[in-house]
Amino acid sequence: MRRASKIRPAGEWNAVEAVDCVVLDAEDRQRRRIVLTGQNGTTFLLDLAGPATLHGGDGLVLDDGSIVAVRGAEETLIEIAADRASDLMRYAWHIGNRHTGLQVLGAKLRIRSDHVLEGMLRQMGATLQSVDAPFDPEPDMRSRREAE
Repeated sequence: MRRASKIRPAGEWNAVEAVDCVVLDAEDRQRRRIVLTGQNGTTFLLDLAGPATLHGGDGLVLDDGSIVAVRGAEETLIEIAADRASDLMRYAWHIGNRHTGLQVLGAKLRIRSDHVLEGMLRQMGATLQSVDAPFDPEPDMRSRREAE
């Protein structure tokens, strides 16, 4: 079986050279070792030296030098907006206090759809909108320290 043991970060390789593409949700992009199959049928073992978070646009280098692109799968997310930056920071704090994945997008935040958190955020005055998009949450610093 073919093997991928290196990651080329997005922007550091020419995406048109990809031989295939794997579409993975946020959880499946946090891997060290797993068998994957691309959209064009390329099956390979992802076999990294340590845990890693893959991002959309990254390339997985196969043992023959070819590259399989990584793309984030669309997920149902909630986009959170606020009138003031201080409110957005307060929302982020409350979300983080519940150990929930959070993506920061400039003046907006994204979380996975969760009716309990949505109710809390509405009560706090947040503006919420449902979106289908790839989810790329901030890394968990505990697991980052463990990997080092």
